[in-house]
Formats: sequence, C-alpha cells, structure tokens
Amino acid sequence: MQIQKVLNNNVVVALDENGAETVLMGRGLGFGCKAGDEASPAKIEKRFSLHSDQLSSRFQQLITSIPLPHFMMSERIINHAKLSLGRELSDSIYVTLPDHISGAISRYKEGIHLENPLLWDIQQFYKDEYKVGLKANEIVLEETDVDFTDDEAGFIAMHFVNAQIGGEIREVYDMTYLMQAALRIVREVYGAEPDSSTIEYYRFITHLKFFARRIVSSQKYGDEDTDLLEVVRFKYPRAFACAEKICDYVLHEKGFHAGRNELLYLTIHIARVME
Repeated sequence: MQIQKVLNNNVVVALDENGAETVLMGRGLGFGCKAGDEASPAKIEKRFSLHSDQLSSRFQQLITSIPLPHFMMSERIINHAKLSLGRELSDSIYVTLPDHISGAISRYKEGIHLENPLLWDIQQFYKDEYKVGLKANEIVLEETDVDFTDDEAGFIAMHFVNAQIGGEIREVYDMTYLMQAALRIVREVYGAEPDSSTIEYYRFITHLKFFARRIVSSQKYGDEDTDLLEVVRFKYPRAFACAEKICDYVLHEKGFHAGRNELLYLTIHIARVME
C-alpha cells in the first residue's frame, strides 16, 4: 500500500486496495519513509479503517500522542469485548478506549486514582460490560504492571456501553443517572430493595435502559394503549403510583413527557419485581 502520510516512526496513513484511507501500525514502519513510498508488508502489525472522516482524523491525532503499546493493548481489550458481548461496537471505541486507557495509566503512575460515583449502578445495570472492564484491568496489569481498581473497570465499562448505542459518552452517563433515579423512587415507594437475582429484575433493568435511552434521544414509545393502562392501574395501584412518580421526575428533570405506554410498561415491570 502506498503511504499518504507518515505520522511517526511506527504509524503511517495509506490507501488500501479500494482507495480508502487506512492507518497502518508497526514498529519502525514509518522510519525513513515519506509520502509516495510503499509500506513494508513485513512491518505492518495492525491496520485500522474507520468509516467516519471525523473519527479517522481524531484517531490520527491521538495515535501520535500516546504510546503504541497502549493502542495494541486497547485493541486486545476491544477484541475480547466483541467476543464477550457478541454485539456490534461503534468505531468510536478505537478512539475513546485507547485515550482513556493511556490517560488512566499515566494517572495511576502518578498515584491518582479516581473514585467512580456510579460504580454500584454500573455493576447492576451493565453487568456484561463491567465484566469486560474487569478483564481490561487484568490485561493492563499483565502488560504494564499498573493495577487498576474496580472504579476504573466501571469507567471502562461505560465506554463499551456507549460503543453499543453509538452516542456520546455523556448520554450514557445521563442514562445511568436516570436509571439510578428510577430505582431510588422504587425503593422509596416500597420501602424495600428489589431482588437483583431474579429474572424479573433483569427484565426491569433492561426496560429501564431502553426507557432512559428514549429519554436522552427524545424518542416516543409508540401507540398509546389506554384500555390496558386502566386495567393495570386498577390491578397494581402501588406500582402505578410508583411509575407515575418516575414519569413526573423525568418530566421535571429532562422535560420529557412520558406517554401512556411508558407508564403502562413501567407499572407492569415494577409490579413484577416488587409485588
């Protein structure tokens, strides 16, 4: 492949066989090279083709500012996540994760360990992604001798949650705070903790994820089922009152008017978990 730009001694930008811009990585790959030269196939260790021009530009900027081993390590973590989660991940993970991992390693070497205020919620809401975060901690320890805490595993998990929904990382945190608030209201109304070991709880958390996602993206649920809502309201008055409180909170905090279907399905899930 013909080199278009040399980013540093280990990274070049080239055009692949389809004429698409590709970032090539390998030790000494760019050393002594210039635009127009052919990249040495024997030195190419990794290649990245990002589908967004903006992402590609950010990737190229980042790759010149952090150590190459941090990129390689991040890719190893991403490959594990793809197998573990079994879901499509946005290309943005190739920018956000190396940036986070490299920055965190620098912080830890300076003795700066950040507390994750949402750690408990991440462990509850995003169990699979949190397991990926713990695996990432193992990989970082193995390759750098830097021992990340569980708080860091939580931060890493959030990047993988974000990579699945394809939004901005702040949206994931907004979603998590909304889910946290919904569970707090459930506890207050019932004066009890939901049993997190049940399948009903798992389904409720899954519903809350999509509910929170609709809120941050300002999407409505769909057709309104007024008749069924009245039946559920009569059958589960306490769960209905709880769901109303959640919807009132969302309206007050986010200006999002949850429709009758949101109220309906929240009531059903709350009743199944708490009654």
